[in-house]
Amino acid sequence: MKRVIILCGGQSSEHEISCISAGGIMEAIDRREYEPILIGIKKSGQWVIPPVEQSLEIVDGVLPEITTGTPAGFSDILAQVNPDLVFPILHGPYGEDGTIQGLLETAGIKYVGSGVLASAVAMDKSFAKQIFQAHGLKVAQGIVLHQRDWNGEIDIGSLKYPLFVKPSRGGSSRGTTKVKSADHLAAAIDEALTFDTKVIIEAAILGREIECAVLQIAGTSQGSPVGEIVVDPRFEFYDFEAKYLDSSTKLLIPDDLPSEAIQVAAVKAFNALGCEGLARVDFFYTAQGELFINEINTMPGFTPTSVFAKLWSVAGREYSDLITELLQSALLRSASVTR
Repeated sequence: MKRVIILCGGQSSEHEISCISAGGIMEAIDRREYEPILIGIKKSGQWVIPPVEQSLEIVDGVLPEITTGTPAGFSDILAQVNPDLVFPILHGPYGEDGTIQGLLETAGIKYVGSGVLASAVAMDKSFAKQIFQAHGLKVAQGIVLHQRDWNGEIDIGSLKYPLFVKPSRGGSSRGTTKVKSADHLAAAIDEALTFDTKVIIEAAILGREIECAVLQIAGTSQGSPVGEIVVDPRFEFYDFEAKYLDSSTKLLIPDDLPSEAIQVAAVKAFNALGCEGLARVDFFYTAQGELFINEINTMPGFTPTSVFAKLWSVAGREYSDLITELLQSALLRSASVTR
């Protein structure tokens, strides 16, 4: 039986979402083949072995968090658990950005998901967009602002309102604001800068929110059936509350989309960054038939009700099967700093 560390929590603003994803994996993993061991990282950065009663679910609207547990250093955990591999279900900075991947590479431990470089580039939207463009994928027009250059004023050039202001290295729409006029721009920038030292200001794309999940199956990147996110009109956009704390967001599988072209674009984005294992690729599809890539998430939300799992369920792949596929793929790859 293979021993698998399910690593969750972390120091990013997506700490709680990581815990929810870990709960799904712990529940559905094939325990005939794998022995899961839950390891948590508190928001302070301290690694702990959580208590058996650790909650990994949303209860009465309260998100789960790693707050207690037996403190244990990384090397001590490896010595105690002796894992065959790690499933680092960490979202956002300090988990999905190449940092934890680098630590695992250094320790020679196999793990699920993309390697150091792909994780880092995918996390930083300002760099990822350049690579997407170089591979013929359309992106929204925008500018990048560094905290060091922010003095309360900015020239947006030819950009037109409404605009989206977002952290360059963030996720789950944390710190993202839709700005409809110039008098709200500075506040939106300040908000985004509380999540990252680099901010993207980009033109809003008027179009449908489209999702495609990518999974490596037998070493080949494959795109899932294509879905559309439909958000209740009372939300300005697909923000954090709409994603996780409200039931009014729906995932549809429409038949009026160029699904094959979207799948091709998703796999192209996945391969362009050198991703491995899994990813969810987010697009906008306009009424004029244009497809814009928004971003790629190399460790997307991973519960039975997450978009990633729902899209693959349409193709007949159950949630537990996805977990097994990812673990098997990770075991077959070599742990090497050349990845």
